[in-house]
Amino acid sequence: MKLGMINSAFDQAGVDTVTGLEHIARIGFDCVDLFTEAMTLGEDEIRLVEATCSRLDLPVVSLPVVACGLVDFNAPVREFHVRRVQSFNELARRFGARNVLLVLGEYIWQREVIPPEAQWNWGVETVQEIGRHAADRGLEVALELEPFRLSLLNDVRKMARFIDEVGLPNVKANIDISHLVLADVSPTELGLLRGKACHVHISDCDGRVHGDLPPGRGVVKFGPYLQAIKELDFDGVVSIELEYSPDPARVVEWVEDAYQATAALLAMAELRDPGGRAR
Repeated sequence: MKLGMINSAFDQAGVDTVTGLEHIARIGFDCVDLFTEAMTLGEDEIRLVEATCSRLDLPVVSLPVVACGLVDFNAPVREFHVRRVQSFNELARRFGARNVLLVLGEYIWQREVIPPEAQWNWGVETVQEIGRHAADRGLEVALELEPFRLSLLNDVRKMARFIDEVGLPNVKANIDISHLVLADVSPTELGLLRGKACHVHISDCDGRVHGDLPPGRGVVKFGPYLQAIKELDFDGVVSIELEYSPDPARVVEWVEDAYQATAALLAMAELRDPGGRAR
């Protein structure tokens, strides 16, 4: 597998896109997940990203998008968000990415007003439409497992069921190790995602609250999860996800620490493809 990183860590620290990409390449990452807004990204910025990634030999592999409106009870809202995610599909194809990573959203009103089954079914229907659109462009849709109480996809069993109900071979799961820990999902349960996973996020946490910390700064025991991922035997990318550096002025050191820790973990698990970028 390749070792990548979501560039949002630099963006949140006020670092411009090109400089962030340059740091990611210099530090040694094999590829990048590009966090952006496809509906408003201008042609000049798109060309700048293309030129920068080409110059740095840093492929874009994934475009994350949060689209909670896909399970909204208003049909026009769902239709808008389908079109919005489809714009990410178009951008991902242009960048030569592998997938669009989709965060689906949560049940509203504590599951008490709208029947939860209705929101689940709206999710299946909208993801089917997005998935078919992605397949026509040679892309996968990677669904995010969120560890929150009201998230539609908050454990492995629900993820596997949702993927089965969507029923498209290019709609699969993103495995977020920190989220699994927060959702109290054991590594053994990942076997349910055999043939149904295509991407990985890695970060640490305190075991109680969502944190997206560099590996080694929390309580996650990564070994068993990485072994379980290895046993799923899929060709994907392990992308570091860091959010909101506690000291934005030192975000580069923060990312460098995360890279070193994660590269060591992947080496121990024999998960990283040989020939990774040299520092």
